[in-house]
Amino acid sequence: MTTRTNEIWLADLRTTGLAHAEALNDLRDVIQKGLPYALSRWLSSDNPLFQPLVEEVTQETLLRVLDQLDTFEGRSLFTTWVHKIAIRIALTELRRKRWRDASLDELTENEDAPPPPGLLADPQASPETSSERSDMLVRVRRILEEELTPKQREALVLLGLQDMPMEDAAKRMKTNRNALYKLLHDARLRLKKRLALEDITPQDLLTAFEQK
Repeated sequence: MTTRTNEIWLADLRTTGLAHAEALNDLRDVIQKGLPYALSRWLSSDNPLFQPLVEEVTQETLLRVLDQLDTFEGRSLFTTWVHKIAIRIALTELRRKRWRDASLDELTENEDAPPPPGLLADPQASPETSSERSDMLVRVRRILEEELTPKQREALVLLGLQDMPMEDAAKRMKTNRNALYKLLHDARLRLKKRLALEDITPQDLLTAFEQK
């Protein structure tokens, strides 16, 4: 693994080509070496959910880091900052309800169909809350259709909704892992900008679809 200063980490992750790919691979190793120790107080490494969680958190952390490079202020080692992000994501993943049963067809193709049963966490929600959630789903469907390419939607569904491992998703889409990170990163940026234009925050989405 290449030894990097904070400045070199930032420069390599902001560039393209070989330097970017090597930095991404090295950062993946850094995260995966630190996570097992950090998670051991909440989840045993013998638990069958442990390794899939490490993989999932690693993927999300890399994407989050790429999204937030400009927020790194240099007050600590870059890798320390990354570890803190990874731990926050891991704890969130241990708590929150996941959208496991949704599919691309259910989200984007059938406007009149009811939401997939795994998507709305609270079956006892009030009529007002259910109406708000249904409206949010319609808006999300429209945004997905209008903003993302078919490849970006496929990547988002495979990795974000169906929890497919990165390697398996890359094989399914006939690409490599780093290219898939780039595809998903670009998709998230486009969604972030569009959601801002529509005055929808990530917290709005969580509030709409998570049980109170």
